Amino acid sequence: MTDSVFPADRTRRLVLAAVAGLGVSAVMTQLALMRELLGAFSGNELVVGISMGSWLMLTGLGTWLGRFLPRDRERAASGPVLGSRERQASGSVLPAGSRERVASGSTAAVVTIGLMLIAIIPLVQVAAVRVLRDVVFIRGAAVGVSGTVLGCVVLLLPFCVVSGALLAQTCALLAREHDRAAIGWVYLADSLGSIGGGVLFSFALVPYFDHFALLCFPAALNLLLAGALAWHFRQRLLLGSTIIIAAGLAAHLTLINADAVTTAAQQWGRHVVFRASSPYGRLVVTADAGQLTFSENGLPVISTQNVDQLEETVHYAMSQRPDARKVLLISGGIAGTAREILRYGVAQVTYVELDPLILVAGRRFLPDSLADPRIRAISADARRFLQQTGDRFDVVIVDTPDPTTSQLNRFYTAEFYSEVQRILTPGGVFAFPLGRYENYISRELAQLLASAHLTARQSFAHVLMIPGGRVFFLASDGPLTLDIAGRLEQRGLATKLVNRHYLDAMLAPDRLADLDRAVTQPAKRNTDFAPALYYYYLQHWLSQFSAGAGLLAGILAVFFVACLLWLRAIPRVVFAAGFSASALEVVLLLGFQALYGSLYRQVGLVVTAFMAGLAAGAWRTQRTLFRAIRTPARVRESPTRRPPMSPRSILCLLTVAIAALAALLPPILSHLGRIDSAAGTPLAGQSVVLLVTFGLAALVGAQFPLAGAVVPGDTAVTASRLYTADFAGAALGALLVSTLLVPLLGATTVCLFTAALNLGAATIAWKTTPSA
Repeated sequence: MTDSVFPADRTRRLVLAAVAGLGVSAVMTQLALMRELLGAFSGNELVVGISMGSWLMLTGLGTWLGRFLPRDRERAASGPVLGSRERQASGSVLPAGSRERVASGSTAAVVTIGLMLIAIIPLVQVAAVRVLRDVVFIRGAAVGVSGTVLGCVVLLLPFCVVSGALLAQTCALLAREHDRAAIGWVYLADSLGSIGGGVLFSFALVPYFDHFALLCFPAALNLLLAGALAWHFRQRLLLGSTIIIAAGLAAHLTLINADAVTTAAQQWGRHVVFRASSPYGRLVVTADAGQLTFSENGLPVISTQNVDQLEETVHYAMSQRPDARKVLLISGGIAGTAREILRYGVAQVTYVELDPLILVAGRRFLPDSLADPRIRAISADARRFLQQTGDRFDVVIVDTPDPTTSQLNRFYTAEFYSEVQRILTPGGVFAFPLGRYENYISRELAQLLASAHLTARQSFAHVLMIPGGRVFFLASDGPLTLDIAGRLEQRGLATKLVNRHYLDAMLAPDRLADLDRAVTQPAKRNTDFAPALYYYYLQHWLSQFSAGAGLLAGILAVFFVACLLWLRAIPRVVFAAGFSASALEVVLLLGFQALYGSLYRQVGLVVTAFMAGLAAGAWRTQRTLFRAIRTPARVRESPTRRPPMSPRSILCLLTVAIAALAALLPPILSHLGRIDSAAGTPLAGQSVVLLVTFGLAALVGAQFPLAGAVVPGDTAVTASRLYTADFAGAALGALLVSTLLVPLLGATTVCLFTAALNLGAATIAWKTTPSA
């Protein structure tokens, strides 16, 4: 008999292959739709949190609903129902008439139909996101929280509910009475499929295929598995339906360029001249009346003929040091910013852009922007570039969007400002824009500006704010001046917009006084692990709508407490583990990006290590449970044999271990720099992050099969309860931690809160009876 976690039965292997295919499809669909929704709804971190939270919550709803779908009855037996080989090994004998049931009928049909739906729903969802956004909502208008939540729920609901229900149904398809191993098998197969889907999406498919073509890969896989199930269970009608859908999918690929059609529909008359995907997002270049607009994930990042932004970005900073020789430009160079800097006679402009696809498209459509040999364009993460470069610069200009995400917030933190100060020549100037000031500064905008000002003042002796189209910050240890017009006239630089008349209006005393009053508001310093500026930006964005940050936080807090009160002891442990998985992964990714930059492949390794840890933990637990089931009764009951720990005890110990790791995570991250210094390579610290990520996920993954073995009752109902608790915890972790708790409380407090949550859940589970 082979020593395998998975049973040798052909039916079960086929069902578990279907679960793995579901995992592949779920991850790839989730990643594709997240990028689509990010472009449809403003592109900030709250949208990421809402879409991720909606995905997990709706999948949990699907697992809960899955228990009510038609399924075959589980046949009663005197103990765990095993395959013939397992019965021979254990010496157990089933009662007469309790032969192993070959699952067929309603459960198998539901799973087969579900796989067919999983194959085609994602393609419809991508088209719906692109086409319906400007039909349902006002074109060009920002969509508030309520609209974003409603849009995400409606768009994600079909796939999430079907995939969640399939998890419960596959548990029922595999289960026998009291056979708790089925839940662990499904969890393990789903985790393995998720690893495959994540790796395929991130490293193999995204650089070469649009979202429609990309999603055809999991669609074909699920149709193949649906056909195999229909053939195995002799479901001729479903087999024929699978073949028809597969033929339609092939015709779709051959006859219709769905990506081109839906992209054109998105642009409302603008001519699409370029569209492609990279690991960092979906880039679309459009032409309208001679103006080219580069949009990444739906947000305009570069626009030609945007004279005011280009000239303000360059001349406010360069006029402070008109004799600068070396300039560092972070983002925006394709729009002509790099070429405009050359008008000061600099020796070199080093232009750093994260996404190489922007450089490719820029060289194709705006070749003059980077043609001068004095412009050195580099595709890299700017934070990582600053940490590694040995060059010194007279001026550093950041031309990124506002800190709408935690990744963008990294360019507004105290740690980043310190890195900039290190590479500046004595008296060099650092410039960055933040927010927009018309003629009124709201409380939320004031906090935003005050936080940035406070953070910059801790690194630079002088900070000057200029109320242009955007508010521009100039920071230096040398003198700064508002006589920008005089400097430009002295250099003989003719500008189209930023001239004396424009500057006299922008630098009016009342406007400058407004900024001075704004920065006196109480605000927190912005750091990598306590991104207060991002939270203030979120408040500023929410202030445009009726639902503010306080209301959102209150709703999430009420839902969190309700879950803790409603769930029983063991599902509450699973809920805490799901919350911890999302919360601590956010902290790990924050730490990794802060220390090593937003290098997509390396960050992808962190996510892959997490998914691999889930699978490894589930595999180890499932292996232990499988061996225990197969151990003959006479051996288990031998008086000389040391009694093993109960699954409930192990489950509690694992929960305590998660709490301990959560508490240790902040000091681990704070010492990574020393580890790198001692080892002489950043690979040392990166390896530590990967190991911690893998270990955390392994602890979380090991819990789920144990919980399935502890909770009594119908297998499908138990699986539904546990999956619902897991997805609810993960959803709240994704939404609460990234958008509210980390910005407000900091990563350390979040880790300690997560540790306390797990300790509380473990204590209650330990004290309750096994049936709770």
